[in-house]
Amino acid sequence: MSEKKLVKTGTEWEPLVGYCRAVRVGAHVAVSGSAPVGENGELVGEGDMYLQTRRCIEIIAAALAEAGAGLEDVVRTRIFVTDIDRWKDVAQAHREFFADVTPACSMVEVSRLIGPGMLVEIEADAIIG
Repeated sequence: MSEKKLVKTGTEWEPLVGYCRAVRVGAHVAVSGSAPVGENGELVGEGDMYLQTRRCIEIIAAALAEAGAGLEDVVRTRIFVTDIDRWKDVAQAHREFFADVTPACSMVEVSRLIGPGMLVEIEADAIIG
């Protein structure tokens, strides 16, 4: 089995839940659900699904970089939203990062996310090379 590399960010949620931001095994990188939070844990883009989506993908990009990958390596994204009627705002931001990558993608509505004001959370899987 390939060595497992863990990417930890030090957020309050990691030890509470028992997870890390990303895990790399061989060429595969799995990135945990990433929520729209800033450097100090504050909500980014309150009420704005477009801005929240951008922030989620920025967090994913940073985790991938630490694992030795990039957004160009992403093969799948899973998007969780609290209001599917606003999907176009989410799609716009996703497209800005992934138009040339075109990963497999799912978008589903959920009743709520873990933090107040969070409207979007995104997971990603990448295969390096």
